Amino acid sequence: MPESPRPLMVKITCGAEAAERANQAWTVAATALAAGAEVGVFLTGEAVWFAVRDAQPDLGLEHATPVADLVAPLVDLGAVVVCTQCAARRELTQADLLDGCTIAGAATFVERVLQPDVQALVY
Repeated sequence: MPESPRPLMVKITCGAEAAERANQAWTVAATALAAGAEVGVFLTGEAVWFAVRDAQPDLGLEHATPVADLVAPLVDLGAVVVCTQCAARRELTQADLLDGCTIAGAATFVERVLQPDVQALVY
């Protein structure tokens, strides 16, 4: 029987201002999910906009899957967490987020990445 993929935590620190890096992060997260891995995404800085209803940036990258298509399956699983401080600096509340996204602090990220066998990636 094949071994299950390791759980993955992807921290995304950029948005449309670093479109290729942001798209790569979402591509890795979505690909890991499709491969059967347990995936969590923690958004900081300008990346928080990916979780905001009617404000998701369109990265418009050639040869790339539209970012909304990469974000959707992770949001549907409730795997997307927005940094508390980053949300507050942008005056965002839970009501502003897509259904399935949550706001939580750094302790949530740290708790997750300190679990056995979790692989953390930061973009």
